[in-house]
Amino acid sequence: MVAGVSGRSSAAPESRADARGRELGASLDERGASFAIASSTAARVELCLFDRVPDHVQRGAQAGARAIELARGDDGVFRGYVPGARAGQVYGYRAHGPWAPERGLRFDPRCLLLDPRARAVTGALEWEVAERRPGDPNARPLAVLVDESFDWSGDQRPRTPWADTVIYEAHVKGFTARHPEIAPALRGTYLGLASAPALDHLRRLGVTAVELLPIQELVDERALWARGARNYWGYNPVGLFAPAGRYAATGARGQQVREFKAMVKALHAAGLEVILDVVFNHTAEGDHRGPTLSLRGLDNPGYYALDPRDPARYLDYSGCGNSLDPQRPLARALVLDCLRYWAVEMRVDGFRFDLAPALGRGPRGFDPRGELLRAIADEPALAGCKLIAEPWDVGPGGYNLGRFPPPWAEWNDRFRDDVRRFWRGEHGRAGALATRLCGSDDVFSGSGRGPLASVNYVTAHDGFTLVDLVSYARKHNEENGEENRDGHGENFSHNHGVEGPTDDPAITEARARTRRALWATLLLAQGVPMISAGDELGRTQHGNNNAYCHDSPLGWLDWALDDARARFLEFARGLVALRREHPALRRASFLTGAPGRRGVPDVAWLRPDGHAMQPGDWAGADCFGYALAAEEPARALLILINASTRGVLFRVPAPSHAWRLRVDTAAGAVLDTRARAAGVAWVDGRCAVAPRSLLVLRDDPDDGCGRMRGEAR
Repeated sequence: MVAGVSGRSSAAPESRADARGRELGASLDERGASFAIASSTAARVELCLFDRVPDHVQRGAQAGARAIELARGDDGVFRGYVPGARAGQVYGYRAHGPWAPERGLRFDPRCLLLDPRARAVTGALEWEVAERRPGDPNARPLAVLVDESFDWSGDQRPRTPWADTVIYEAHVKGFTARHPEIAPALRGTYLGLASAPALDHLRRLGVTAVELLPIQELVDERALWARGARNYWGYNPVGLFAPAGRYAATGARGQQVREFKAMVKALHAAGLEVILDVVFNHTAEGDHRGPTLSLRGLDNPGYYALDPRDPARYLDYSGCGNSLDPQRPLARALVLDCLRYWAVEMRVDGFRFDLAPALGRGPRGFDPRGELLRAIADEPALAGCKLIAEPWDVGPGGYNLGRFPPPWAEWNDRFRDDVRRFWRGEHGRAGALATRLCGSDDVFSGSGRGPLASVNYVTAHDGFTLVDLVSYARKHNEENGEENRDGHGENFSHNHGVEGPTDDPAITEARARTRRALWATLLLAQGVPMISAGDELGRTQHGNNNAYCHDSPLGWLDWALDDARARFLEFARGLVALRREHPALRRASFLTGAPGRRGVPDVAWLRPDGHAMQPGDWAGADCFGYALAAEEPARALLILINASTRGVLFRVPAPSHAWRLRVDTAAGAVLDTRARAAGVAWVDGRCAVAPRSLLVLRDDPDDGCGRMRGEAR
C-alpha cells in the first residue's frame, strides 16, 4: 500500500530525498520515493500509482490506482515526492497537452506512459487490448520502483586493453537456453550466463569480453505478436535504463536489476568485460501509426526527429519507423544519462551502438563530430569504457565506415566481405585480404586511428553462422513469415556444391577446411576480433540469415558435441591462444613493410616462389605468404595462405633458427610449441600447403625436435 498520496503532491522535505528528487526518474530513500520527469511541451503531468494491477482499468484514477499531479518547475521538470513508497511499487504517467499531430504534439491523457528512466519494467504490450483501452495497465509496460542497493564488494573491472581484446557476441537467453549442465531454472537468464558452466566455456575459449545483444527492456512488434512470435534479438526498446525482465530467473518485480548486476560481477570475476549492444537510434513506438508508450506521449518533438515538411510524421534513419533526434536537448540528455547509468550503477565496460550514425545526424546529414557523439566520447563517467560504432544506418549517406573519430572503434564489414570472398575462391581478392590482415589502414588511417579501431568479424548475429556460410549459397528465411524477402541477399557464401546438409564426405571435408581457414584468418588479422556465439560449437540456423524472430532452438546454442564439433572447438581455442601468445598479431600501429628496430620489415609479402610480392602480382593471386617480424627473432611468424583448389609448394625464407609448425587448417591442428614438425610436407626445400588452407610457422630455436628443411632458397 502507498500512504499519503491523494491530491497534488508537496515538495519533498529538505533531505537526501530533496537532492535526489531533482534528478530525473524515480529514486527511493528511507521515507519514500522522489519522482521527476521532463517535458518541454506538456501542460500537466500526473503520476499514477498502482497498489495492484487490476484485471480491467478504464482510467488510471480508478480501481486500484491513485493519481498525483506533479509540480512543474521552471526547468520543465515535473516533480513529486511520495512518502511511504517502497520497492516494487508500480507506476506510470499521464501527460496532458494538445493533440495536434500537425504540430508534432501527440498528448493523449488516456495513455499510461512508461517512465523513460524506469529502472525496471513490468507487464507486456498486449496490442489489441492496448488499442481498445489505452489506459488499461494490464495491456502495457509500466515502471517499477527498484531498490538499487547491491553488494559490489570485491568487484574489479578487467579493463582489458584493446590490443588484447577478443569479443564474444552472445544473446543472454540463447547462450544457455539449451545448456545441459546449467539448472533448468537458470537456463536463458542473467544468472545462467553467470553460472559456472557458462563461465568455464568462455574462459577456456579465451575470449576477454562478452558483447550482449540488446538487453534494454523491449516490446514485440505487432506483426510478431499477432502470429505468436517474439523479437528475439531485442532491437525494439521501450525502457532504455531497464534490463529486460524476460531474462530474469525469478518473477519478483525489479529482481532483474539485481540479477543483471550479479551477472556482471560474476563475469568480472572470471576476467571478462561486459559490453552492451545499445539501441538509441529509435524506440518501439514506431511510426505515426505506432503505439503511444512513453516518449511520444510525453514530449514527441522533444525526443524524435520529425519530418519538417509534415511534423505528423517521423524521419526514419533506422528502418523501424522513427529516430531519436540527437539535436534535441531532451534526447541527448536521455542517451547520456542512460550510458552513465549502465557504466556507473550497473558497471558495464563498454557499448556497441546500433546504427550509430543516427546519433550524429543533423540538418546536413551525418556529422562524425556531432554534439551527441562528442559528448559520449568526452563523458568522464565513460572513461575507460569501450565505444564501438555500427557505422551505418538506413538514412541518406548512411554508410560511414571509417568516419568515426577516436576513441571510437567500428564494426568492419569490409573485413567480413573481403575474407568471405577470398575464401570462397573469388579471383583477384588477395590484395584486399592482405589489406584486411594488416588492420584496414585504407579505412581507419584517415581518422587518425590504428588497426585497433577495426572490430573484425566474419559472422555476427545478423547473417549466416559460420557453418551456414560454407553450406548455403542463398538465404532460407521462409519461416520468418516475409516470403524470404528479409535478410541480406548477398552473403558471399559458398555451399561447396550442395545446398544445405549432405552426406558426401568430400563436400563435408571441404566445408570443414574452409570453416577452419575463415576462423584462423579472423584470429590472425590485425585489429580486434569478434566471435559470434556458437560458431566455435558448429551452430547452424539451417540457412536462415535473419533469425531475429526465432526465440527457439533455431537461435539458441546447441551444446551437444559430436567428434567433429569437439575437434573444431579445440581448434578454435587453439587459435585464440595463439593470438594471445604473439604480440605481432596484436599491434597498435599498421603494418607497413618498413624496417623495425632490428632492421627487419614488420611484414614481408611473399610469392610461392619465395620472391617478394610485386604490385602486379596481387591481381591474379589466390595464394601468398607473409612474414611477421617480432621483437625477438625466435617469435617471428610465417603465414602461408592458399585459397586455390590445388596444393601449392612455397619456397620459404631462411629462419633465424628453425621454422616450426603452429597451425595447419587443412589438418585442423594447432600445435604446441614443443611438438615436432609433423604433418608438414617438404618437397625440394619447399613447404606444401594444401588446397583452401593456411599454415602458420614460427621461428623457434632447435630444442631437439629437429630442424625443418626448406630454410634456404
